[in-house]
Amino acid sequence: MQRAPFLVTFGLKWLVYGVLISIVNLRSLGVFVLRLVAIAAPLPVSVALWSVAFSFAVAFAFVFVFQVSQIVGPRTLGHLVFGRYHQPHLEDRFFLFVDIQGSTTLAERIGPIAVHRFLAAVFGVASDPIADHGGEIYQYVGDEMVVTWPVSAGRRDARPLACFFAIEAAIEAAGEFEREFGIVPRLRAALHAGPVIGGEIGDSKREIVFHGDVMNTAARLEQATRDLDRPFLVSAEALGRLDGTEPYAREALGTRALRGREAPVEIYAVTAAR
Repeated sequence: MQRAPFLVTFGLKWLVYGVLISIVNLRSLGVFVLRLVAIAAPLPVSVALWSVAFSFAVAFAFVFVFQVSQIVGPRTLGHLVFGRYHQPHLEDRFFLFVDIQGSTTLAERIGPIAVHRFLAAVFGVASDPIADHGGEIYQYVGDEMVVTWPVSAGRRDARPLACFFAIEAAIEAAGEFEREFGIVPRLRAALHAGPVIGGEIGDSKREIVFHGDVMNTAARLEQATRDLDRPFLVSAEALGRLDGTEPYAREALGTRALRGREAPVEIYAVTAAR
């Protein structure tokens, strides 16, 4: 049902929840199931009608909020509603750039519509590991997604590292890609951390965006995974802000100059376990 158009999903959920709540209210379902004697008298017709109307109205409000939160993201919706980024402010964040290898070649083989389904399936599988590790999907850019954490939230248990390897494991465990597309997705990723400016932008369409050198550096690191032939690169700046990195093997690649950036960056290649 989640793959259906918004109005279909919303309408079906609203109908189901409204009917169930009304049944519980009007028929004393708990009393009936437990075979107890109802103490209260049946509701008058006018009160019953108001109860049904109230049940559907509340179900409408809750389901609508939940459905919209799935479009913009629950945290983004909360930030917009409560105005956290109405005024721009500085904060420290991790940014994980995750790229799907070979999507351009795949597009030539199976066509753009099938590639769209492929990317949607990959991002769908990745959503649960991201939520499990407290990450927030910042944006999708073509065959790439950007995941972010406040440093205070992502530091514990090296969540950005664990998140990337959990995404890899989830994709490898999903058999749909080999069956439907004849390929198992392979990922490249880069992690960087530091201060960024976050704030709302836009008028007819409002969005929360982050600006700063951290974003550019993370993007350049992701591009460097091809040159250095390493699937996951992490800056020393990000690595130093993480707790609980002992389960991960780190290969020091030294200080590297990144395209479009004057200051070199100390880089590590990270793998899942020692």
